[in-house]
Amino acid sequence: MTKQNPRSSRPWWRDAVTYQIYIRSFADSNGDGKGDVEGIRSRLPYLKKLGIDAIWITPWYPSPQKDHGYDVSDYMNIEPDYGTLKDAELLIKEAHAMGIRMIVDIVPNHSSDQHEWFQAALKAAPGSKERDRYIFRDGKGASGELPPNNWQAVFGGPAWHRITEADGKPGQWYLHLFAVEQPDFNWENPEVNDYFERTLKFWLDRGVDGFRIDVAHGMVKAEGLPDVLDRDSASPEMLAAQRMPFWDQDGVHEIYRRWRKIFDSYEGDRMAVAEAWVSPASRTALYLRKDELANSFNFDFLTSKWGIEDLKKNIDLSLKAIQDVGAPASWVFNNHDVVRSVDRFALGLQPGTGETTLDRHGDVTKLDLELGKRRARAGALLMLALPGGAYIYQGEELALPEVRDIPEDRLEDPRWNMSNKIDKGRDGCRVPLPWKSSSDSAFGFSGNAKVSPDQAWLPQPNWWGNYSVESQEKDPASTLNMYRLALEIRHKENGLGDGEMEWFDFAPHVLAFRRAGGFICLVNFGGEVKLPEGELLVSSSPIRDFMLPSDTAVWMRTK
Repeated sequence: MTKQNPRSSRPWWRDAVTYQIYIRSFADSNGDGKGDVEGIRSRLPYLKKLGIDAIWITPWYPSPQKDHGYDVSDYMNIEPDYGTLKDAELLIKEAHAMGIRMIVDIVPNHSSDQHEWFQAALKAAPGSKERDRYIFRDGKGASGELPPNNWQAVFGGPAWHRITEADGKPGQWYLHLFAVEQPDFNWENPEVNDYFERTLKFWLDRGVDGFRIDVAHGMVKAEGLPDVLDRDSASPEMLAAQRMPFWDQDGVHEIYRRWRKIFDSYEGDRMAVAEAWVSPASRTALYLRKDELANSFNFDFLTSKWGIEDLKKNIDLSLKAIQDVGAPASWVFNNHDVVRSVDRFALGLQPGTGETTLDRHGDVTKLDLELGKRRARAGALLMLALPGGAYIYQGEELALPEVRDIPEDRLEDPRWNMSNKIDKGRDGCRVPLPWKSSSDSAFGFSGNAKVSPDQAWLPQPNWWGNYSVESQEKDPASTLNMYRLALEIRHKENGLGDGEMEWFDFAPHVLAFRRAGGFICLVNFGGEVKLPEGELLVSSSPIRDFMLPSDTAVWMRTK
């Protein structure tokens, strides 16, 4: 009798491998150089063959696209450039028919300045109910000419913008922790709470299985909006070195308790995953209590350096933090906001440490991309063998590197202008995917063969086809085929996904752990070492004479 896989008795999200789709850069069905809903639908067979369990789609709502969807003007519709609400409903239906769950982005910290609420607030008077939906304040100074406090925006510059009142005079200031076109909601207002509860139900009624919550640690601000005390050392980054009055306030947990009741009122283990840039791991665990959220991205793990000490420490801290709350771990190395792991691991740098010049747009000749690729492949096997779920960012399965030479006049990220053209931003990890080796149809990204790589919404480099799906399909040793094999094994192995793991000593420079059923994972950070006896399931680099090379991971089954 075949033993039942324990996953079948658990909520799906405890084990799921979720594939992040940056909709604008995934697949363009209509030839306008921008990805869309129909493009995703056309690539569902690819995603099914890859072996993922769920897809998460970045914001697909109507938006002026000042921050490519994270400035939402209507939370209950689809951006016309991406399709229609009917297109989205068909995608959800077809994904479900293939056994793929659907997670959509929700952006509750801020809206677009084109949202009807904010436009009404601009026309209304100070102190009005319209302004109370956002965070408007009088300025300091003799005539209110100074911002209400010293907060800085994540994208650069002050976090406050002064408006011109209806009478033409300088007026109040509004808070925008991100771009000036992204005013922050006032979550102390019950109307804001009600609006987002309606939004959740709108999409749950259309069959979505979950939500990725953008800036999940940012909705509630400290009472009185106090100044950041140590301004000289303060970082406006998402993962700040000091506790900030606009990040990780205890009040956010009340919001998520209300949301969890909504998720639980629907069938099918509906869920939400928090983008909570919170440290230490014990603070992250608070978002995962049984009456709050299902998952939170593991940013301590994502920001690990490529080294046995740092990775093991962050894995241990993460697993320890979730023990008391009973949540599954979730692991991630890439997303649309950070430099791709191929480059990070080649350089040995961490995102978010101020090393932006080298980290995002340094001289490519200083990069050993083959080394970075080898480490990124090994990191993928490490991530997929750890307990819990994992998140893959589109193109990660192709070992795509960062694109560092986007012409300055083609940069789209608001960081570029808001930093006075110092930080080129995140466009380098958002370049449209290469599906074909030849450059026609923008390397297969577009449904129109006449669309050139330069006509995609972000230009594709001339070497992009070397990493294409088409070229990797034909190569048994490609990164794409390694991911497919690893995900196939992950589904078959009862001991993978959620559950226990145990470290064991193998060699001083080898990270080694066991999972149930005789499964082991080894990751070598040093010199070549002989493998133990057993069955080799998958390796991130070629194995010869049963020797494990440096910067290589293997999965094995031992007795």
